[in-house]
Amino acid sequence: MTIEVDPDWWKSLFDEVYLITDARSVDDDRVTRQEISIFTTLIPLQPHERILDLCGGHGRHSMELYSRGFVDCTVLDYSRPLIDIGKNNAAEKGYAVSFIQGDARHTPLDSATFDHVLILGNSLGYIADPDADLLILKECGRLLRPQGWLLLDVTDGKSVRKKISPQAWHQVGDDIVVCRQREVNKGIISAREMVLSKSRGMIRDKTYRIRLYGEDDLVALARSAGFDGIQVHTNTSAMKCSDDVGCMNHRLVVSARKP
Repeated sequence: MTIEVDPDWWKSLFDEVYLITDARSVDDDRVTRQEISIFTTLIPLQPHERILDLCGGHGRHSMELYSRGFVDCTVLDYSRPLIDIGKNNAAEKGYAVSFIQGDARHTPLDSATFDHVLILGNSLGYIADPDADLLILKECGRLLRPQGWLLLDVTDGKSVRKKISPQAWHQVGDDIVVCRQREVNKGIISAREMVLSKSRGMIRDKTYRIRLYGEDDLVALARSAGFDGIQVHTNTSAMKCSDDVGCMNHRLVVSARKP
């Protein structure tokens, strides 16, 4: 079986349905709290500092940071639906989190304006262009102030290649069933995702593809983007469960600093 994937899949997959299909990670407040508790031990975040949540979706990490007193958070994501959801959630909570729609390779933000840039929740390796991730990290370097910190959270490619099942499914609530077919080839995982409603039938049938990184790959990528003080942290997943949650089960977190 070969799963065919539109190279621009990432431009349309992340919407309201995505928040349902991946609710075990992206819409679970407990998981988000645990992730932020882990991340805040890895880089020296201070309440007065400016934080950019790049590829931050609907801002779940920034919202949790804000609730802990980190009140200068900006979320940038390509997905207009997720940005709108995040804005509405922030307004309901009275959180002054900024939300901006844009491409992480070329953001509309000013240079050297952030103390920390966070790329969390496996938000790298989506774009077919092999230089795209390097462009994203170089953009992080442009946006950071001197001595600013980058924190990058991605799936552990080595573990995925060894352990991921070619087929998986799970149920969301009483009505939604999510089925996935997956294959790994030459460091890339491709998947077909079918979302079915017991009452309404098929909701979604789409494919996606993610480039997998190992520890050495991430170090080389960060170094090529101009970062130093690079460290790779393992055993950082907040998903402490036996369920197959695909790329969220096994994590690598990289911390690095702009010279």
